[in-house]
Amino acid sequence: MRFDVFLVSCEHASNAVPVRWRGPFTAAPGVLDTHRAWDPGALVLARELAERFDAPLFAGQVTRLLVDLNRREAGKGVFSEFSRQFEPERRLHLLNLYHRPYRVAVLDAARHLLRGRGRLLHLSCHSFTPVLDGQVRKAEIGLLFDPRRRLEAGLCSVWRPALKAALPGYRVRLNYPYKGTSDGVTTWLRRELGPARYAGIEIELNQSLATGAAARWAGVRRALIETLGAICGAGGGT
Repeated sequence: MRFDVFLVSCEHASNAVPVRWRGPFTAAPGVLDTHRAWDPGALVLARELAERFDAPLFAGQVTRLLVDLNRREAGKGVFSEFSRQFEPERRLHLLNLYHRPYRVAVLDAARHLLRGRGRLLHLSCHSFTPVLDGQVRKAEIGLLFDPRRRLEAGLCSVWRPALKAALPGYRVRLNYPYKGTSDGVTTWLRRELGPARYAGIEIELNQSLATGAAARWAGVRRALIETLGAICGAGGGT
């Protein structure tokens, strides 16, 4: 399955809170070190994918507990219990400062890449906590996509067995631990770009990989990149 150009994003790359916004977080000083604040390991993979496929990389600069770049601005999930404490004017300022510029930049890049260049594959990199609300997540890797979109479904149907062959014993699941059609940057871009030339895949990695043995973690990233390159028939870029 050939893709001609690539785009990489990492919405939850950071757990940073600029000084001017730190007030609500002082009552919960440890929260910024938890999975609620960011996606450990996701940016490492995103950078390596961008380098391998000669792709522009977009990464969030602040914690999702301040404003969640992977949620639509009209949805309740865009602000957390911390940022919802701000007055409406300050919440609007957060959208104008971080959320809207990020999304405009990603969309502009996607449209630029699609100008006469065939198919675009967008990889949105994320990670998930091994245990949520007492439930153990039963996967190391999740590939999230829209089953109704031929390019996305076709890619994941080939990528999953390739990953399982490259990583024996690893659990690779489709649309797990979340649905690929849930609110997110890929879901939003699907509405903006046509299904014939845009495919958006959200990669979800178990955070135990990033916090475990370095060699194992490097091997997982290498397998993701090498299998994707083989499937796409691409050395990357143009």
